[in-house]
Amino acid sequence: MRKMNEENERIKRRYLQYLKTAKRRDQSTVLKAAEGILRFEASTRYASFKKFRIDHAIKFQDALDSEVNRKTGKPLSKSTIRSVLSANKKFFFWLADQQGYKSRIRHSDADYFNMNAKGARVASASRETPYPSMEQARHAFSYMPEATEIERRNKALFAFFMLTGARDGAVASLKLKHINVIDGCVYQDARDVRTKNSKDITTYFLPVDAEYLEAIKAWIEYLRKEKLFGPDDALFPPPNIGIVDGAFQVVGLKRETYQNANAIRQAIKEAFTRADLHPFTPHAFRKTLVKWADRQYPTREAFKAFSQNIGHSNVITTISAYCPVSTERQAELIKKKNNGE
Repeated sequence: MRKMNEENERIKRRYLQYLKTAKRRDQSTVLKAAEGILRFEASTRYASFKKFRIDHAIKFQDALDSEVNRKTGKPLSKSTIRSVLSANKKFFFWLADQQGYKSRIRHSDADYFNMNAKGARVASASRETPYPSMEQARHAFSYMPEATEIERRNKALFAFFMLTGARDGAVASLKLKHINVIDGCVYQDARDVRTKNSKDITTYFLPVDAEYLEAIKAWIEYLRKEKLFGPDDALFPPPNIGIVDGAFQVVGLKRETYQNANAIRQAIKEAFTRADLHPFTPHAFRKTLVKWADRQYPTREAFKAFSQNIGHSNVITTISAYCPVSTERQAELIKKKNNGE
């Protein structure tokens, strides 16, 4: 059982509440902040934050640089270190304004949680991440079985990701009432759906493949007519586990949504693995679709519409995050222009 400093716990609780209610941060962001602060607190053996000294931050950075990831056995990534330091920098900057702490901590103390320039460049460097081509996705989809309810659900789930590019956390929390089959759209209502930054998003099905659309329509019809699911029941429900002949087995579908996207991610990974492909995650579909849209929607207005469709308020976010230009492609495009091609 880990140690605890009651005074620290009280002020951390206030800070996390501040992030959640005043800064409107989502639950995952608040959790990451809590984990980052706890790392620092453990490095000082849970000493009161009022006893903070600059050398505490310096030693903490050195400890992070030498720490090893328990799962991989490798040093912590620069992006992980940056995230942990950033969480503590923001916390101590806030702490400097709090009663009982502002006489002991200055705003400038937070700067000692800054990452060095070299590490920051490594952490923020843009790198190519693998994503499936449209052909690979279609191939994996064709290999998915449909013998059981869960298999049918997983195939509809795969199709839904390809039609919408929605984030897996949002998809895990969708209900039937969020789908408009007639207009071919999904309303990601932030009151019910776990969207990024709690933003309402209207997403229309993308015209990528008729079979994807058929799969999701058939699944919705099955839920409504065969399972008698209503508007407030899950679109992609978890399996209901029961005991059959003395063993645990799937005996049906629950009506509530998943609490997280872990099972959904695993289902998509398994679909690609079954087809002898890289185990892509649902998030990789977003890059697949952006690359596809870059050709399908050539005008600024059309691509802006696509950008909104996947939940981006600014088209620059879509381009910078999912359409980076490699150095080789940069040279090719520039040389073509210079040659008058």
